[in-house]
Amino acid sequence: MTLPRTAVMLAGGLGSRLAPLTAIIPKPLVPIGRESIAEILLQQLAHRGVQRVIVSVGYLSHLIQAVLGDGSRFGLEVQYQHEDHPLGTVGPLRLVEDRLPDNFLVLNGDVLTDLDFDAVLKAHEASGRTLTVATYPKRVKVDLGVLQTRPDGHVFGFVEKPEYDYTVSMGVYAMSRKVLDYFQPGQAFGFDQLMLSMLAKGDPIGTFDGGKGRWLDIGRPSDFATAQETFLAERAAFLPWETEA
Repeated sequence: MTLPRTAVMLAGGLGSRLAPLTAIIPKPLVPIGRESIAEILLQQLAHRGVQRVIVSVGYLSHLIQAVLGDGSRFGLEVQYQHEDHPLGTVGPLRLVEDRLPDNFLVLNGDVLTDLDFDAVLKAHEASGRTLTVATYPKRVKVDLGVLQTRPDGHVFGFVEKPEYDYTVSMGVYAMSRKVLDYFQPGQAFGFDQLMLSMLAKGDPIGTFDGGKGRWLDIGRPSDFATAQETFLAERAAFLPWETEA
């Protein structure tokens, strides 16, 4: 039997960095414009060819289910899987393994991006890799003077408020069912553990460069405020089909 094109949305976390807002609203339901982040994601997934989204829920799950419903208003099927205890980023996949096709998407329920999810999955399928990570360039500024020292305490260099460039995970992944071999049912298992386990084994990991598009982090209140302003100003970039109708 051919299973529908599937994405797993991770929506069971506490969202503690965004407190106190997340004391009453689960992070995927925080408002961005007229709707929540999760609702924006479901629209994007549906327009990128995903047919079924399995939402892994825990904290305030009843609110998530009440808002998202069965997915019919988005043109897709939404199912739910409850975590009785936190299982990390990857652990919940074992709860829904009978509903996963050979290749599928996994994404955090608080990702705000204009990434082409269909392109990520197609690139992953063509590569034959076990895991593909959507990536983004991130510049981090250190707001302090940084000393370069030797073990004996001798200072050999100094940089005032340096900036560093990194390639970071966007919180969007395409995976093969082979990832399920790395952990047991009921085991809490994070993306970091999966990466390290795969690297140790030499299991191929690929990347999908999302750096030419938009990706907004909403982890902290200041980031959330910036994301709201950006989305309101550039809504058409995130939901282009609204202007095409």
